[in-house]
Amino acid sequence: MCNSKPKSPMAQIDGRPVLQPASNRISINPNCQTPRKKSLKKIDNHKEIKTAVSFHKVSPPISPKPVTPKSDGLKNKAKLILKGGNEVHIPGTIAIEYRQKGSLTNEERKIRVAHYGRVGSIKNATLDLESNASDVKEEKRCSFITPNSDPVYVAYHDEEWGVPVHDDRMLFELLVLSGAQVGSDWTTILKRRNEFREAFAGFDAEIVAKYTARKIGSLIEKYGLDLTFVRGVVDNANKILEVKLQLGSFDKYLWGFVNHKPLSTNYNSSRKIPVKTSKSDSISKDMVRRGFRLVGPTVIQSFMQAAGLTNDHLVSCHRHHHCSASC
Repeated sequence: MCNSKPKSPMAQIDGRPVLQPASNRISINPNCQTPRKKSLKKIDNHKEIKTAVSFHKVSPPISPKPVTPKSDGLKNKAKLILKGGNEVHIPGTIAIEYRQKGSLTNEERKIRVAHYGRVGSIKNATLDLESNASDVKEEKRCSFITPNSDPVYVAYHDEEWGVPVHDDRMLFELLVLSGAQVGSDWTTILKRRNEFREAFAGFDAEIVAKYTARKIGSLIEKYGLDLTFVRGVVDNANKILEVKLQLGSFDKYLWGFVNHKPLSTNYNSSRKIPVKTSKSDSISKDMVRRGFRLVGPTVIQSFMQAAGLTNDHLVSCHRHHHCSASC
């Protein structure tokens, strides 16, 4: 057997033996040989790569060619769809897909035209529809009537405004409403029209002329009317009775200012419609002279429009000709 523990050698210094630790010293026994380990050589990878690059030139990678669908595939797909076959997906770009859809819609359009008739007949049908639509035109109103206008105001415009009135009670009513809309608007007054009729006995001048102070106070409390306005209505009722005694009717008195024929104007824009005219000013002065109240030129102009003494509908309004011919 071989002894693996070697004897520590003796070192000598100046001829004297000196003991030293034997841990770092290994003696080799010739009888017991161990296989030597192969020495690892350091490989410089950087140098090897350099040499490999120097001997072999690396070419850039070749990009693959894009696969484009064949035109025959599109035709086959169109034929399959037209014949009722299953749709086959053909890879391609978005532009190709759009072109494909466009070709299919054209084919379908040709089939529909061939099935239902010639293209000329379709054009004639569209022309007939357009002509029918042009015949049915919506009736135009005055420009101050808008889509947001209240239906009450629109109905008043279409049925009453500008229509000649010859009834004394109705003339008295329109005179009162024209005076009430000062500082307000026609829509609000028209919505309270029934309240005014109840308050003033259906605008019977003979009954209203007999209203006492107590009656006037109850009307103010019940309907929320102004004291000056109620007293003015009562005074006007008395003056109407006086006019009837002199001229026979309130209608004859008012229509005498326009020779018993409505004044017809030809305004193209609502901005041109005046708030007062020389005629309304002359009527106002005469009524004030007779003792009427709440009859300024602006109120009388509004009253003339409401009672049809003047036709201030715009020329483009469908009511313009009707009001002129209804006298």
